[in-house]
Amino acid sequence: MGTSITQEQNTSAAEACLEAINARFEGTGVSASIEHHSNAKKYAFIRMSTPPQHWIALAKWMRHDLGVNYCSMVTGTHFPDGPDERGWEVAYHFLRQPIQNQTPNTHNVMVAEELKGMDIPMEFEVFIPLSQGDSPSVPSIQSIWGGADWNEKETWDLVGIRFEGHENMHRVLNPHDSPDGFHPLQKQHKLRYHDHNEMYDDAQGFMRKPADEGRVK
Repeated sequence: MGTSITQEQNTSAAEACLEAINARFEGTGVSASIEHHSNAKKYAFIRMSTPPQHWIALAKWMRHDLGVNYCSMVTGTHFPDGPDERGWEVAYHFLRQPIQNQTPNTHNVMVAEELKGMDIPMEFEVFIPLSQGDSPSVPSIQSIWGGADWNEKETWDLVGIRFEGHENMHRVLNPHDSPDGFHPLQKQHKLRYHDHNEMYDDAQGFMRKPADEGRVK
């Protein structure tokens, strides 16, 4: 695909996406806005927030009606001191890209400045606030975007947010024998950085203390 899209293409695509989202999900608690990156071009992107009960409907609509074809990242955050309705939050990052799987022995040349409609690339952020409690969960979108598979595993492993319906969920960054319920990015775990001790200093036995205990890093 040649060069890059124009500011006019980016603006028109963002406005069309926002209008479509508001028309489809008005009154459901799904909110959307146009935001801009802080880099030189300041391209627009779409930021959304949705209640967990509407997430699958929104995700399927994004995939099949809005042309969003790539899940690039999933993250989660723990807010133990937050309000009752936002003790946790899941953040999804998506891209709509015109590039598709190419048939062998063929080629397709795209000129960025000539792209129109849903062929214009667009970025999306989706935030899902979850209420306070010990068992945060959202429906998995693994079956909608293959790219969510590993990212949802990482988010569960580090933060402890469950993705209901995910197949083959398991540890991917922490040791496989980590204690049940241990997720290091939950705020109750006091890191040894800044004079605190980690409960996971010993990845194999969770018993030994590091040689540099007490040092501020």
